[in-house]
Amino acid sequence: MDNNGKTNLNPSEAAIYSQPTRLTGAETVWATMVGEGVRDVFGYPGGAILPVYDALRKFPIRHILVRHEQGAAHMADGYARASGRVGVAIATSGPGATNLVTGIATAMLDSIPMVCVTGQVSSKVLGTDAFQEIDITGITLPITKHNYLVNRTEDIAPALREAFRIAKSGRPGPVLVDITKDAQQNSAIFDFAAAAPAPYRPHPMLSADSVAIREALELLRTAKRPVILAGQGILHSRAMEQVRTLAERAQIPVACTLLGLTAFPASHPLNLGMMGMHGESWVNHAIQQADLLIACGMRFDDRVTGSLSTYAQNAKKIHIEIDPAEINKNVRVDVALVGDLKEILETMLPRMPKRDGAAWLRTISTMKGSAAVHDIQQLPDNGHLYAAHVINDIWRETGGEAIIVTDVGQHQMWEAQYYKHEQPRSLVTSGGLGTMGFALPAAIGAKVACPDKEVWVVAGDGGFQMTSAELSTIVQEQLKINIAIVNNGYLGMVRQWQEAFYEKNYECTPLISPDFVKLADAHGIRGAHVNRRAEVIPTVREARQHGKVFLIDFHVEQEDSVYPMIPPGAALHEMIRRPKPSPLVETATEI
Repeated sequence: MDNNGKTNLNPSEAAIYSQPTRLTGAETVWATMVGEGVRDVFGYPGGAILPVYDALRKFPIRHILVRHEQGAAHMADGYARASGRVGVAIATSGPGATNLVTGIATAMLDSIPMVCVTGQVSSKVLGTDAFQEIDITGITLPITKHNYLVNRTEDIAPALREAFRIAKSGRPGPVLVDITKDAQQNSAIFDFAAAAPAPYRPHPMLSADSVAIREALELLRTAKRPVILAGQGILHSRAMEQVRTLAERAQIPVACTLLGLTAFPASHPLNLGMMGMHGESWVNHAIQQADLLIACGMRFDDRVTGSLSTYAQNAKKIHIEIDPAEINKNVRVDVALVGDLKEILETMLPRMPKRDGAAWLRTISTMKGSAAVHDIQQLPDNGHLYAAHVINDIWRETGGEAIIVTDVGQHQMWEAQYYKHEQPRSLVTSGGLGTMGFALPAAIGAKVACPDKEVWVVAGDGGFQMTSAELSTIVQEQLKINIAIVNNGYLGMVRQWQEAFYEKNYECTPLISPDFVKLADAHGIRGAHVNRRAEVIPTVREARQHGKVFLIDFHVEQEDSVYPMIPPGAALHEMIRRPKPSPLVETATEI
């Protein structure tokens, strides 16, 4: 990429950016993307987007052909999460566009920067129920930051450039640009510089005024039992160093949301671990006993707070958040610092006095020590293989350095508990929407974004089957991805709820699956079955040493459950603990 953000341009290609040039709308799509620094896109061709695909050969962009448009959206999402850059997905009109919807909603709820480009029927037949016509802008209005219907060629570049700006500015999110076929086919003058959107101007509220800063500093100065709540906004703001400085200078322990787990190193002595429904018991107790919460780039989701009426009742609350809509939406706060997290912390830190947090840290250490923690490495191999063993061994073998892409369910929570992430953006997972089928395509996006990183899929047998066709995409693109299927023969998290709250009525949760190793073989992928603990590490090593994609089908204990667990409507500290007879641990510490 050159200094202007354009990628690997030869002289003739670069010329279109130095002077206005007449291009077709289809060529304008790619020229604009190249100008925005796009290197990779994920898509599936069709009639209404075919002019754009015909023009692709003229531009230095890698296109990854997916097997289903939902996969394209998840790949663009995983690409963005792993890299911090805007992910791009492309689809045709009608069913192609609607197949993107779940992936767009996934990105919206997790604030992921993504641009989706869809083809639309020609403008002369819009509104006639033409073949494969659908109002995709109307459908996606609630699940995009913004969307466009473009029916003039000269509007394509301005719409796309603004779409990229909106996707990555402020609170990130997905933007959709729907372009009619005639706009793609017609020509107009392309002037990249003239198509630049207006400079991003934060909302007037998006600046922490001096009064609020002074109030926050005073609360920090007088707090005896503070806790930092670390959310994904730390990653979006690239404020990892500033949050760490705040924690170390003021000796404040840090609790992480699921999406914020990689914002603070797991090995740091101030890192308490994950909070919330399946968080560590001492983390939730620390939050409930705190006298000050400093929420950094998180939105007080219901899976984090438990019952709002009993949430941290004795704590003052500082909320640092770029989106004003999140302030006081779920939890009333005492000081709101609305703006970019990194900028706000850089304003506060020079004025932040050092404080002695030793007493509070000792209290938390005592709570942690009384949580009946065991070392699962010391458990006897009694013929049972538990998902915790699998995740823990993958962590040990990769040194916590791999990018782990999870699906949604029990395995997702076990990963959060038993894999210790040291690097930012090393966990890619669907949080707000909880999208099954996310992991495999999102891992493709992550690997394309970070080709030099080790990438692992951790998926359940249910979610894996939803998007397993993307195995062929991995093969076609020659990507080295390791796949771990945590196979318990159930829709595991639903079964756990049935066990806990529906008298073990396992209605519609037992799951018959194909032989995943044979399925992998059908795609030309090497695989292995693992049934015993002693087989885990040798097979993980084999997968890592194999030069191509490798799939491991781990047959784990069927009726194991994730603990702790906060029942619906319960307080944050009212956790269901692991039954005593179980040989597994309750938490992930000291593994």
